[in-house]
Formats: sequence, structure tokens, C-alpha cells
Amino acid sequence: MAYRRILVPLTGTAAGEAALATALMTARIWNSHIHCLHVRVDARDVAPLAGEGLSGAMIEEMMAATERESGERAGRVRAMFERFIAHAGPLTMADSAETANKADGVTISFESIPGREEDVVAQQARLYDLAVVPHPEADSDVSSSDALHAVLFDSGRPVLIAPTQPPATIGKRVCCAWNGTAESAAAVDASLPWLHQAEARQVLYSDDYQRRGPKVEGILAYLHWHSVDAEGKLFKPVSKDVGAGLLAAARDFEADLLCMGAYSHSRLRQLILGGVTRHVLENSDIPVLMCR
Repeated sequence: MAYRRILVPLTGTAAGEAALATALMTARIWNSHIHCLHVRVDARDVAPLAGEGLSGAMIEEMMAATERESGERAGRVRAMFERFIAHAGPLTMADSAETANKADGVTISFESIPGREEDVVAQQARLYDLAVVPHPEADSDVSSSDALHAVLFDSGRPVLIAPTQPPATIGKRVCCAWNGTAESAAAVDASLPWLHQAEARQVLYSDDYQRRGPKVEGILAYLHWHSVDAEGKLFKPVSKDVGAGLLAAARDFEADLLCMGAYSHSRLRQLILGGVTRHVLENSDIPVLMCR
């Protein structure tokens, strides 16, 4: 069991470079293929947003400006990609499974296509074992956050949220957050490749985090059936914040990867009231594997 195909949505920001570096570290563990996807704004999507009162010439100019800006941004993304692979060490460009399977080591490819980023990324991610996305608060580009939530909710695949800076290591010391929900069960299942190759493993649980579902003893037994020995670790909220307590426990373990379910409560409720998922997304400084 391994992550053989990894998708990385790119927007040309520093956060995107950190996501690329995180994806490369992941790919080197399993000799994976990395596909970098840039979704350009489609100028045809601008026309319905123009509203009434604009002449045809004004709409055409707006579409032309959008096309120019989209092209310039695509050029910056491609340039960033080229710089990255030039300094990344041995990488083989491969646009097909046949080429990738013949290569020795990590392979990589790049594609730029028009569309709505959140739709395209979520749909394409269904064909990959893992999507590695930039940190949602790492820049002012709201589309990267939209793409993250789209792939979490609509791809059916695990999502690895990269930290703002490339990590020194990944997957050597792994924490799994457990609260008995279907989302946390999906995260544990998706984390099995990491858990099998990790040097140390811990399952974090708390009475304040637990929902209706099996307790920590049940998931520890499940992992044992998969030949994974993990330690259960009780954590406490920090200043009544469960998310802060979870991240503090991961830091105490010196974890370089946290695996957890996302949005056990509704996303709207978490956006308004806060929640564990939101706190971790905004404050984690290590890679986080999330499943919905």
C-alpha cells in the first residue's frame, strides 16, 4: 500500500513552493509520480459576472484583461515549477504511466488548463492517491483555500496540507487524532502507509474531542490487526481550545505529520464558531493529512 500518484495544485505563490517541496519529500518515500496542476481562469466565466449596464465592447475588454492576467499568472507558475525541478535533484519528467513506470525514482509532470480551480482540482484529485495543497492561510489568494475545501469535500481522497515552510522531515513521527467519527476512521485508514514506515506512532484522544463512536481502545486494536503498534495519548484542551490542545500534544511528541478527520461538525458552524479543523488548518506548522 503506497501513494503512487500525487496531485499538487499550483498557484505560483511561496505557499505553492512549500507544497511542492512537501510533495517531493512524500514522493521520495514511495517513488511516486507528482502531477502539478495549474488551473487558469477561463475568461468565458467572466461574462456572466459582468452584470447589466455594460456594453459588449466593455465585456470584451474585461474578458481580454482576464485572459492576459491569467496568461501572465500561468507563466509565473510554470517558471516557478521550472526553478523548483532545477534545484530538486534527480527528477524524471513523465507524462504517462508507461514512462513513469520505466523511470528509476520520482517522476513529475506539469499541466495548465482553463476552468474553475475548485471544480477542476476536486474532480482531478479523484484519480490520485493523495492531493498535496498549500497552506490555506499562507497567502492572500482565496482560491487556494477554496480548492482545499473542494478537494476535502468532493474528491473522496485524502488531502495533505503543507506547512508554510517545507518541513525538515515527514512521516518519521506520526500522530493520528481519534474521536470516533467516520472522518477520523477515514483518516486512520489513509494514514496506514505512513504508520507502517514511521519510527514512532501515537493516537491522540480527549474526552473533549470524542464524538459518538468507538473509543481509542477500538482504533488501537484495529491498528494492531494491521501490524501497527501505536501508543494512545490523552490530551487536554489549551485555554478551553481543543484544537490548540491537539497541536500542543503533537508538538510534545515531536510529530512531523498529523493525521485527522476534517469537519465532524458542519463547515459553516466551524467558520462561524471556530472548531478543531479550523484551528489546525490555521495554526499547524507541520504537514496535516485530512480526510472527510
